[in-house]
Amino acid sequence: MWGMIATWRMALEGVEKASSLLKENGSCFDALETAVKAVEDFPFYKSVGYGGLPNEEMEVELDAAFMNGTTMDFGAVAALRDFANPISIARSLSKEPVNNLLVGDGAAKYAAVNGFERKNMLTERAKHYYEKRRKELSQADRPYDGHDTVGVVSLDHNSEMCAGTSTSGLFMKRRGRVGDSPICGSGCYVDSEIGGASATGLGEDLMKGCISYEIVRRMKEGMTPQEACEMAVNMLDERLRKQRGSAGDLSVVAMNAKGEWGCATNIETFSVVVCSEVQPLSVYRVSRDHEGNMKRELADQEWIDDYVAQRSKPLE
Repeated sequence: MWGMIATWRMALEGVEKASSLLKENGSCFDALETAVKAVEDFPFYKSVGYGGLPNEEMEVELDAAFMNGTTMDFGAVAALRDFANPISIARSLSKEPVNNLLVGDGAAKYAAVNGFERKNMLTERAKHYYEKRRKELSQADRPYDGHDTVGVVSLDHNSEMCAGTSTSGLFMKRRGRVGDSPICGSGCYVDSEIGGASATGLGEDLMKGCISYEIVRRMKEGMTPQEACEMAVNMLDERLRKQRGSAGDLSVVAMNAKGEWGCATNIETFSVVVCSEVQPLSVYRVSRDHEGNMKRELADQEWIDDYVAQRSKPLE
């Protein structure tokens, strides 16, 4: 059995490429890196990689993580500047015996020494959004926006699994801010004997529930991926609202070692991309009712095409 699930429609083209590898008995590790790099390299996705929206000082700081579900090895970078494809750097770090999570200048030095591509990740398009947003700040209730992490869980024919994330984090964040994405158990978590999960949304709140680990823990106890995702999101959302009156965006995906999958959200519309040996490559739109029940429906081609068109349209 092979399979892959990813957050957001932006992962579609990458998952399609990755699925070809998995079908041909490729490793889940190579497949995940392929899927995430496709998102990182696409300049019109404002929350990941090249073209990602900058921090308050107009710097693009990238976070990424990679976890091997067989060896439990984990690698991550945070607040990384001027290097392409942080997912590849995170994967490389996962193979190191120690020093697996590097930040800022330390992450950049590691990337340089190990031959990863230097690249100015700030595009003219991102500068435009920055200047426009800065002018709006005096009228805005909150300055932060744009935190759609790409998160992936991958399963291959050898029953090995991995999980990973990549993001430029909150738009207009403080320099050095790090969210959940590169934190083991929050942004992603995987165990090849059980399954894996990945999260997207407001990192400060996702971390409060160690939500990816929580989903895997619940799958270990016998829950399906869908049950585990719904329980984790609804409980954290309820807890945050009870304790302080509000909860940030919480969205998750999961796949177990059988290739079964699930997803959940507390926002109006979340989208996921999924495929497996028995599941054709599909995009689903996910929403939640007032009782916490999840509704998922296949996205039609018009919506899929419009997603890219809206993000690629000429700047105003």
